[in-house]
Amino acid sequence: MEKSFKYRIYPNAEQATLIQKTFGCVRFIYNHFLAKRQEVYDMNEQTLNYYQCALELTKLKQEKEWLYEVENAALQNALRNLDRAYQKFFQGLKVGNFIGYPKFKRKRDNHKSYTSRFAPSGTDGGNIAVIDTDRIKLPKLGLVKAVIDRPIRGRILNATISQNPSGQYHVAVCCTDVVPDSLPRTGNSIGIDLGIRKLVVTSNGMVILNPKHLKQSEHKLRKMQQLLSRKTKGSKNYIKTRIKLAKIHQKIRNQRNHHLHKVSIHLVREYDIICVESLIIPRMQAVEPGQKSKNINRSIHDVAWGELVRQLEYKAEWYDKKLVKVGKFYASSQTCYECGKVDKDITVPLVRKWQCKQCGVIHDRDINAAKNILREGLRLAK
Repeated sequence: MEKSFKYRIYPNAEQATLIQKTFGCVRFIYNHFLAKRQEVYDMNEQTLNYYQCALELTKLKQEKEWLYEVENAALQNALRNLDRAYQKFFQGLKVGNFIGYPKFKRKRDNHKSYTSRFAPSGTDGGNIAVIDTDRIKLPKLGLVKAVIDRPIRGRILNATISQNPSGQYHVAVCCTDVVPDSLPRTGNSIGIDLGIRKLVVTSNGMVILNPKHLKQSEHKLRKMQQLLSRKTKGSKNYIKTRIKLAKIHQKIRNQRNHHLHKVSIHLVREYDIICVESLIIPRMQAVEPGQKSKNINRSIHDVAWGELVRQLEYKAEWYDKKLVKVGKFYASSQTCYECGKVDKDITVPLVRKWQCKQCGVIHDRDINAAKNILREGLRLAK
């Protein structure tokens, strides 16, 4: 399988300058050929493919010699990304799923990246290789200081160098032919119900609360946003304050991801079959008068159900476990687990306990839903 290993890097001044130049050249190539493809289509209703753009790139580099300063693979990958964006756009039109037409990249975009390639030694900057626990070799950049917290496994394909809004640099090394670690089979299965106050409620009664990292840092965010609003846009103080604000958001994101990784790996280790409900998150976040508020939307964004399910999905595939998604319209909260009676009156989220009108059993709403999800998931798994 393919797997990416992401590390924090600390380039020196010369290396950071070259990285910024590469970001600018990649953005220029992407925008130049996006405009070129639009121009060709407007003239004769035809489009340019990747190979035609690659030939034009060779001529363009002869006209603009400063493109030779950066890695050639980064420019070629920019063309591939543009071609991939066009393919996704047209494929979406065919199936009725509007993805969006490719957009021009802006210089002031906070997240910047470019993709390098693994090359034989002595060509285009040399190999991508981890030298020891604090250095990594990258094309054109040479040896870059890094924090290598885990070894690279498999065959290296490429490396993506990126800079996040807070100014931190990272490299993600993509590898193939990676053999995953095996986990022992437990023979257990579990159903989980997702919520806002309780992140996970399982069918066996285990409850994992939502830490609400965004709410914990809400005061710092509000204070820093007020300071940013009083600065002159584009000034040095504005940039400094924007970076401080981005660091707070980065910390919240790191805390959330760390917690979700702990929850997901625990479930994958302990259970062979994990049953989870399918949620229509964009519809739940839609603001409708009298039904939703921005506080609910903020809480749904902070709890990150989609990210948790994504982690469960790929980790279950890694370790040969099974994730079953129950249908989005399955009435897990309204169905009595004991007798199967469906009570359509249980629609208010504030109702946490209810009694079945047919068998008289008193249910905890979340645990009952998790049990129903487990039973339905096992049925689908068969």
